[in-house]
Parts: sequence; structure tokens; C-alpha cells
Amino acid sequence: MSVHDQAAAAVLSQLALAADGAVLGIALAYVAIRSILKFTATTSALRKIDNAPSVQPSDLRSLLSSCNTDSNSNTCTSGNTNQSNSDGGGKLIIVRGCVEAKSAVEGQGMILRGNTSNIVVSQESREKGVILQRTQTCIHNEWRGFFGWTSELRSILARSWKDQETSTIRTVPFVLVEAGRRPQPGYVIVNMEGSRHSLPLTTVYHHLQPISASPYTFLQALFGHEYPVGLLDEEKILPLGKNITAVGICSLRNGSPEIKSCKDLPYFLSDLTKDQIMADLTFKTKVLLLSGVVFGSLAIGILGYAIQRNWNRWKDWRQQRQAQQNNSASNDVSPQIAAAEETGDVPDGELCVICLMRRRRSAFIPCGHLVCCQRCALSVEREISPKCPVCRQTIRNSVRIYDA
Repeated sequence: MSVHDQAAAAVLSQLALAADGAVLGIALAYVAIRSILKFTATTSALRKIDNAPSVQPSDLRSLLSSCNTDSNSNTCTSGNTNQSNSDGGGKLIIVRGCVEAKSAVEGQGMILRGNTSNIVVSQESREKGVILQRTQTCIHNEWRGFFGWTSELRSILARSWKDQETSTIRTVPFVLVEAGRRPQPGYVIVNMEGSRHSLPLTTVYHHLQPISASPYTFLQALFGHEYPVGLLDEEKILPLGKNITAVGICSLRNGSPEIKSCKDLPYFLSDLTKDQIMADLTFKTKVLLLSGVVFGSLAIGILGYAIQRNWNRWKDWRQQRQAQQNNSASNDVSPQIAAAEETGDVPDGELCVICLMRRRRSAFIPCGHLVCCQRCALSVEREISPKCPVCRQTIRNSVRIYDA
């Protein structure tokens, strides 16, 4: 680890342990709260998916026609709130089917060889599908140079700031049908508008293209800076005939069943079945709950320790300040009185019980004990809880006693 790395790590550790760990406790509390919120959302999604019916595409039309959406407890908010549904609300439904182009099932044309107007085709593998995603990633080296190690922390931050990947996606209208049935008795249209969920795409092309070095690249390598070494091209498609599961809001639109994403659920299109989705969500809820409890307990312990330490520190500071005020008040006693008290020989029975140097001159109220000189009496009187040094009774003030 370089000097810069050590300095950055020291700064981060000091920041985390600032105020006796209060900053670290607040950070852990934030993580715990986020975990609990995610646990609540995941539990709600698990409950909705568990209660949602799982049907075939051919059964959707009859199910939606007989369903009273107003009394349905599984209705949730669609991811596309701006789109209106001409046939009313929707019902949360899970559909398992085979991917097919919309034009193929609606009789608008057949997908023939060379006809790519209603489908997408991979430029490299020539495979056909309904969704095509092309990604280009710039790969940097891990060489650290001759003159020192580069900062791992700085590299991580630079990777997060710099755009390392570009992606384009193309989609055509498609539907889900029952696999292995010809002609198709029914289908459901997949509405991708407003969906930000991950897609069950299949990688069909993967190629790494090296980047030629330049004199500037040599300088970057010499002094330990990152430099690009290659471009990774990938193509992913949602192929025709792939069996997937759609989880979303299903409704009749212009007489045809249509399903769209639900923003309250973590899934829309997936390779998993309903049982696998529920098992995955159940595992996530357990992990989120455990992490929330662990981080919450750590946050409570660290914050409690920090509060106790700072409270004790404040009490010590207050006592020191009180002692300084008492000392300054004692020093403000009239020099003539102090000189009068300290002059001459004082019998042992008349010495102050605190300093054992000056004559007893002040009596405490209400106990009335005459055991202290005026300076020590003022010091006792200004304590946080003043008590008589003889009877330990709480005193209100002191009175100077003069000889006749």
C-alpha cells in the first residue's frame, strides 16, 4: 500500500471513529434502516406474489372477464402511471409462456427467412429475438507501474466516476404463448413501457478487441496509471421460443390481454418459475432481516458507548470549570482579610479543618458549624452539592463570624 493509500485509510478511520465512534454508529444505523425498509418491501412483494394466481396465456381472457378488479386485494400500482387503461383496472397475475413476436400470432405476417421487419436479429450470430441489447465495455489494465503502487481507493472512485460502459437496446412488440400448441388458443401482450426491471437475456456474442498502445499509454504504464487495453463487445437477446415468467398487472386492452410491470415488485420478466421466485424472495427477506438486526444492534451499542463517553467527558469538563471558578472566587477574597487570617499564631483548636492554616471565621447555615476559614468556606459553598465537612449536611450559605 502506498503512502497515499495509507493517508486515505487513516483519514477514513479517523472520520469513522470521530466523536468516540458516533459517526460509525450513525453509518451503521443508516445501513440498518435501509435493510429494514428493503425487508418490508420484499416481504410485501412476497405476499403479493404468493396471493397472485399463476395461469396459462390461454386462460387469461376468461379470468379477466370474470374478475371483479374493484374488490381484488392484489391490485398494485403499475410502473407506467401515465398510461391509461381503456378497460378499467388490472389484476396482479403470474403468466408462464413462450416468447413469440406479436405479428406472428396476430396474423399480420409470418416470420420468414430474411424478413426482419417484426423481429430483431443479432448482427454477429444472426439469431432472432424480440429484444436486442448491445454493450461495449472498456477494460483497463491492473498494472501498477515501476515507480510505486497506484491507489486502490482512488481507482475504485475513478471507476465509479468514469463511464466505462455504453449500452443500446432495441425492442419489438412481443407476446407470451403456450409452448408446443399450434394454433395458439390465446396469448398475452407484454407491455415494456415504463419497466426498469432486469431482463432474462441470453448472451449470443462475446468478443474482446485489443487496443493498440501509444506513447501516451507507455507513460501511463510507467507511472502506474490505468490505461485501456481492450474493448469488450457483447450482444444479448431475448430469443424466440424461450420460456419465461411474467409477473405484473394484467388487464384487457382493446379486447386483448396485456401485462405490464409493477413497480412494487422486483420481478417482471424472469427465467424463474413462481416457486423459484418465492424461494428467492424468502431467502432475501431472511438476509435483510438478519442484516438489519445485526447492524442495528451494532449501531445501538456504538452510539450508546459514544453517548456515555461524551456525557462523562462533559461532566468532567463541567467539574473542572466549576473548580476553576471556585479557585478564582477564592483568590478574589480581600487581601486584608487573608492577611488578617494568616497573621499570628493560631491555636490548634481554632485552625480551619480544610486548609489547617488559617483561623476559623465562617459558620455554615443551617447546621451552624464554625470549622472553616472564610476562603475555604467560600470554596465549599460554591461546590455542585455543598455539604458541611463535619456533619455532611447540605448547606445553603456561610456567615462570617467576628470576634468581640
